[in-house]
Amino acid sequence: MVHDASRRVLVVEDNLDSVHSLVALLRDMGHWAEYAINGYAAVDAARKFQPDIVLLDLGLPGLSGFEVCTRLRSDPSLAKVRIYSITAYAQDDYRRRALAAGCDAHYVKPVTAAQLAHMLG
Repeated sequence: MVHDASRRVLVVEDNLDSVHSLVALLRDMGHWAEYAINGYAAVDAARKFQPDIVLLDLGLPGLSGFEVCTRLRSDPSLAKVRIYSITAYAQDDYRRRALAAGCDAHYVKPVTAAQLAHMLG
């Protein structure tokens, strides 16, 4: 069921179990959710789907999450998208690189329900 506060969310994650679980959860929460499992597919999907929010893994096949973020930020049609890196990489260097690439915030897996609610808010 989609409600008035629904968001268009693109989940970019190469772990199939994780991506399918998160997309199902988002859809159950009433959001429009699509996914991509590599960097090149993520850029293409974002341009077609025009998400409000991108949940972006950094360690992807093809283009890295950093490069995906840079490409999305350079696309005028995606100027208002919020991009959140969600990754297993907890080191400060990854956080700095994600923010420098254009991510709005950096989260370390696993994200909590409260963190997810904040991202979707």
